Amino acid sequence: MLNPNTLPWSGGCRCGQLRFEVTEAPMVTMACHCRGCQQMTGGPYSLSTLFPKSGFKVTAGDPVVGGLHGEIRHMHCAHCLCWVFTEPPGMPMVNVRSTMLDDAADAAPYVEIYTSEMLPWAETGAPHRFEKFPDDGAWMPLIRAYMAKAAADG
Repeated sequence: MLNPNTLPWSGGCRCGQLRFEVTEAPMVTMACHCRGCQQMTGGPYSLSTLFPKSGFKVTAGDPVVGGLHGEIRHMHCAHCLCWVFTEPPGMPMVNVRSTMLDDAADAAPYVEIYTSEMLPWAETGAPHRFEKFPDDGAWMPLIRAYMAKAAADG
């Protein structure tokens, strides 16, 4: 688990032109197995870490919208086009691609979603699994449990 006692954290895209800093504890880590994430990452799932928006800031570069260009804003580096973070509409959080953290070694997924679309060989070992997107009532207990465990482990 990501240790909130080691904040702040930094990260960025592959080419380094888009950089960010995180100053607040992560809310939860996830793997999404949906076909859309498979296509956007070129891999079997996308890995992400959810942070409060108030604790996230871009420190270099100007992100551009990529992916589907719809209501959900998938933000990419304007130069190398890496998918770096997502801004869920109307939500006070930012969903950072976990592998974009400079040190992602402890960002193992706590939750897996869309396991109904999971490639059969792509399990992550996350302790919580959902066939689709969990209903709204499931998220807060997961977030509280993740944050409590991360704080206790730190």
